[in-house]
Amino acid sequence: MACAGRLSPAAAPAVNRAHPCGTACGPRLRAHPCAIMMQKPFPLKPRERPRRGAAEIARWRKARDAWMTSLEPASLFQRLFDHLPGVYFFAKNRDGHLMFASQGLLQRYQMRDDSEFIGRTDFDINPDTMAQAYVEDDKRLLAGQARIIERIELWWDRQGMPDWFLVTKLPLYDRRGRVQGVMGTLRRPDETERRLPVFQTVAQAVERIRRDFSKPLKIEDIARSCGQSLRQLQRRFQSAFGITPQEFLIRTRVLEATKLLEQTTLSASEIATRCGFVDPSSFAQHFRKRTGILPGVYRHARG
Repeated sequence: MACAGRLSPAAAPAVNRAHPCGTACGPRLRAHPCAIMMQKPFPLKPRERPRRGAAEIARWRKARDAWMTSLEPASLFQRLFDHLPGVYFFAKNRDGHLMFASQGLLQRYQMRDDSEFIGRTDFDINPDTMAQAYVEDDKRLLAGQARIIERIELWWDRQGMPDWFLVTKLPLYDRRGRVQGVMGTLRRPDETERRLPVFQTVAQAVERIRRDFSKPLKIEDIARSCGQSLRQLQRRFQSAFGITPQEFLIRTRVLEATKLLEQTTLSASEIATRCGFVDPSSFAQHFRKRTGILPGVYRHARG
């Protein structure tokens, strides 16, 4: 492959076989990337980087803080999330009031701009049961007791139906190291699950649950079919999703139930049977716990 900075045949020096692109780049091509590569390999090893003392590092940290203070809030880094398809960003203060949201998140809640979003709480824009779960998460984060990394949760898709999302939440600190809020992202599992090594350890169980959720499944049998003990499967599910295999099974059933409520005229009893619930009462109980409303209310709202 010819190097982009190659000289004309008449002017070119002899080919350097050891050169990264195997062409006739030479000393006269100092600005060419290949010449730079010959001078300094990338990345530089720690011992090859310029040394900096504590005073210089402190000076740069001070400069960074001054630079951050000078920035207009509307131009801060959260704007990047407006251009990342399928990724939703938010930030809340200590009292749970929403301060920032990506454009995609505003659209998901059918809001025109942040004037409809800023200052609202989870209870203002979500069903009570879901909002309460978010508040409990925030309490642990604000207390410095936890970080939430790539946990699977039920949230709303573009059609207003619950769907799976991977959620990451981290505390926000002030300059004194005190927690002053929470920031987080949501994104679809199918966009990221292949990047999660821990997910691969439970992929077979996940596939079994998604395929056979309408049947009377036992988690012990699922673990055995995957060549794992019940304890191993539970630990790996907890690590991957922050929930147990049993909870994942119930949420999968609830998700399917929302689709049937939306798209069919089946009775609650018929939906309960199709989704693997033992009876309509159990179906209603699990549905309300995970969506915040009863099945009948959900269907009426989307009728």
